[in-house]
Order: sequence, then structure tokens, then C-alpha cells
Amino acid sequence: MLKKELLNVLSEKLGIKKIETEKFLDTLGEIITEELKKGEDFTLGKLGTFKVKDRAEKNGVNPKTGEKIVIPARKAVTFKASKNLSTLIK
Repeated sequence: MLKKELLNVLSEKLGIKKIETEKFLDTLGEIITEELKKGEDFTLGKLGTFKVKDRAEKNGVNPKTGEKIVIPARKAVTFKASKNLSTLIK
């Protein structure tokens, strides 16, 4: 589902204007980003939890050239679905 489609569905189900729905979604995204930048987890009710995990430096291969490279350490955002959501989609 694309953002535009989500805005249409939410707007219809909540009975509010699409512009208000878009403002809400954008603000939610900002709040989640701010929490993750602070190193905090962000749990969305019965959906799941966003977390930041550290990825260690590792060796890799450039698929075009076959050259060995070092992939630098980095932080990655992960999402773990809640038990409730996982059960519903089986």
C-alpha cells in the first residue's frame, strides 16, 4: 500500500480530511525518527516495535567487479512485529 492509498483509507475510516490525515502521518514519522535518534525503541500498540541495531563492520564482495571490500559498521532500523500481528497473518 502506498502512502496515498493509506491516506485515503484512513481519511475515510476516521471521517477526517485527507490533509489532516497526512499531517498526522508525517508527524508520527517525525516522532518515531526522533525517538530512534535518541536510542529509544518505539512500540506501536499491537503492531510491533521499531529499534536501532548496530551492524558490525564486515567483509563483502562488489558484485560487479568481484573485488573484495569492507562494509563499514553502521546503525540499522529494524521492525519486529508483535505476537498479536504475527498470529493474525498466519
